[in-house]
Amino acid sequence: MRSKKGELPINKNQRIRVNEKIYAKEVRLIGADKQLVGIVSVPEALQIAQDSNLDLVEISPNAKPPVCKVMDFGKFLYEEKKKAQQSKKNQHVIKVKELRMRPNIGEHDLDNKLKMGKKFLEDGFKLKLTLMYRGREMTRQDLGDDLLSRILTDLGEVAKLEKDSPLTGRKKSIILAPK
Repeated sequence: MRSKKGELPINKNQRIRVNEKIYAKEVRLIGADKQLVGIVSVPEALQIAQDSNLDLVEISPNAKPPVCKVMDFGKFLYEEKKKAQQSKKNQHVIKVKELRMRPNIGEHDLDNKLKMGKKFLEDGFKLKLTLMYRGREMTRQDLGDDLLSRILTDLGEVAKLEKDSPLTGRKKSIILAPK
């Protein structure tokens, strides 16, 4: 994935120059054994890299003079890719499960919804409970509030209220997080 100038991107913000693509007159060189060689001209640094069958890689382009290192560039890219994969793997994504119901839900249906909600919370998911009003149910919003308070008391031992959003349109939602 080379750009027009021949620079290889590690991420979108950073471009790494390699070998002949280094434009500085002289660089601070770090050898293959990770010891500081000193400030040398770019052709001399390229010769040192070629003698050891490695690449000259610009590590810090903004320094005065730029810092370059003699290393295997393919191995460097591979290790950077592995680091990115590992950090992505260690990220914890929180998933939200949603249960929808109406204010005049039946007793048995509510029990089933509560069982499912309890299972989701025990599995580590957040639970979004959405109460949907239709037609004349909008005039009896107190029934929906009573239902939500009952759900909170029933699920209180495994969950805590994280967010209580106001009525938006014809829906009211609350988000529960596992304890």
